[in-house]
Amino acid sequence: MKDFFRLLKRFVPPYNKYLGMSVLMNILTALLSLISFALVIPILEMLFGINKTDYSYLPFDFTAGFSWDSLLKIAKNDFYWYVSQTIETKGASTALLILGLFLVITTVLRTAAMYFSAYFMIPIRTGVVRDIRNQINTKIISLPLAFFSEERKGDILSRISGDVNEIETSIMSSLDMLFKNPILIIIYLMGMFFVSWQLTIFVIFMLPIAGYIMGQIGKKLKKKSALGQQQWGYLMSQIEETLSGLRIIKAFNAEKKISKRFQETNNIFRNTTNRIIRRQQLAHPMSELLGTIAIVVVLWYGGSLILNDSSSINGAGFIYYLTIFYLLINPAKDLSKSVYSIQKGLASMDRVDKILMAESTIVDPPHPAPISFTEKIAYENIRFKYKENWVIKDVNLEVPKGKTVALVGQSGSGKSTMVDLLPRFYDVQEGKITIDGTDIRDARVHDVRQLMGIVNQEAILFNDTFFNNIAFGVQDAKPEEVIEAAKIANAYEFIITSEQGFETNIGDRGCKLSGGQRQRLSIARAVLKNPPILILDEATSALDTESERLVQDALEKLMVNRTTIVIAHRLSTIKNADLICVMHEGEIVERGAHNELLSLNGYYTKLCAMQSF
Repeated sequence: MKDFFRLLKRFVPPYNKYLGMSVLMNILTALLSLISFALVIPILEMLFGINKTDYSYLPFDFTAGFSWDSLLKIAKNDFYWYVSQTIETKGASTALLILGLFLVITTVLRTAAMYFSAYFMIPIRTGVVRDIRNQINTKIISLPLAFFSEERKGDILSRISGDVNEIETSIMSSLDMLFKNPILIIIYLMGMFFVSWQLTIFVIFMLPIAGYIMGQIGKKLKKKSALGQQQWGYLMSQIEETLSGLRIIKAFNAEKKISKRFQETNNIFRNTTNRIIRRQQLAHPMSELLGTIAIVVVLWYGGSLILNDSSSINGAGFIYYLTIFYLLINPAKDLSKSVYSIQKGLASMDRVDKILMAESTIVDPPHPAPISFTEKIAYENIRFKYKENWVIKDVNLEVPKGKTVALVGQSGSGKSTMVDLLPRFYDVQEGKITIDGTDIRDARVHDVRQLMGIVNQEAILFNDTFFNNIAFGVQDAKPEEVIEAAKIANAYEFIITSEQGFETNIGDRGCKLSGGQRQRLSIARAVLKNPPILILDEATSALDTESERLVQDALEKLMVNRTTIVIAHRLSTIKNADLICVMHEGEIVERGAHNELLSLNGYYTKLCAMQSF
């Protein structure tokens, strides 16, 4: 349970006031239960002639000094006197009726206290789950791209959805029982100790044995639950891959293959789930059996004490004792169930913590340096690798302000990695990248990225309106600015002819648009941001001729008086660049203008030979 209490320490403190009120209501519930059933003893004793003592009213003498022991004795005496007087003057039936009314009143108060204990627990349950979701979302946004290259997207979705839901249903739903049942058990034990210390000591020795048995089963449940959640993550990954690659699956007639793979994984998950649920369902019968054994043992031991006259407890007191013990059994059983649920939920929390506790390598320095761009960008002897092999090897490159530099080369030569290093999607292992002499690692990540606009090969759009997609990176964008950006990007015409103009929703990832329209929309987003540095990563690839012409025209407008780094496979789009760098296996093997490179008759000439201008 150490993990559980660490979890509470992390997430519950903001809700301490609700927790305090819930605990107070639980204490009232237990006390009212003891008081209401305590009335059974004098009634039973006097109705059945067990107690034949003549009682007289005793006033409490405050001048003699205060004592809890004397107060309890006088209160007990006066209560017995009142009951005996009621039986003598009004009859036993009236005494029973008064007892019944008192029980009703105490039951109303007890149930009200029970309700409010749960009432104050609800904000904790919902608040903690909300906070966990917020923390996961914030962490995902802050983690570097390297983290996600090592993780399955479906598994991450599983942790956000399935695991957080499991935490809510297993741990948060058990909070009420965990903060209520121990209080009830402690107060009931105190009441039992007051009635008969001999029986209670005997009971206290029994409870740890039952708790140990339930705890051992719960530990095994946590291991199975962790395996089940991991398999659920694999299942979610397959669903995500199927949805993303549905077009390819159908094109290659791979429906049966994908279906078979999913069914096999689903069957494995089902078998694991069967074992988890069967073990979880063992909690109730086990607690029921242990509770019954405990009652039988107490009946035997308590009855022996009474029969042998070796205890101060009488028959009526023993009935009251058994009543309290029965009240104790239910919270003890609920506590065992909650321990089962918590073990299952902690397995999910471990998976969530793999995200929450992940360390981000892309961080702001303790004392960030100011950064601005007026002169040049410089790659200085940089080396970079994702895992073992170097992807970039001792590269030096200067990009003067206002110039266009193009990176060309075969796939895997390191072009995209070069531009990913500039906005600090990754950090170099050796060397440094500077802007106007300032190492980008010495500045705030936000300040570095604020200088840049990026247009990728795949236009990343959101399930929102045209307006919000264009204004995505700019706060408080004015309508006229968004319209102007759309015009510059050659996107205004198809936007204005849509159903609701700029307020038209473009669908998931812009599915309602063509490839060229999506690309022009992402260019409009970059135009509105108006960054001094522009990164174009294969921005015109995979487009038809007409779309490429419109996109290229939009890009040329965007590149005017702007420092641009371009990656392109289609060499016709970059032959007018101020500097073309040819990359091969992580190194710049040639650099110069278009005609200069052709005259070298090297790598660049071979690339051009594969294409026609």
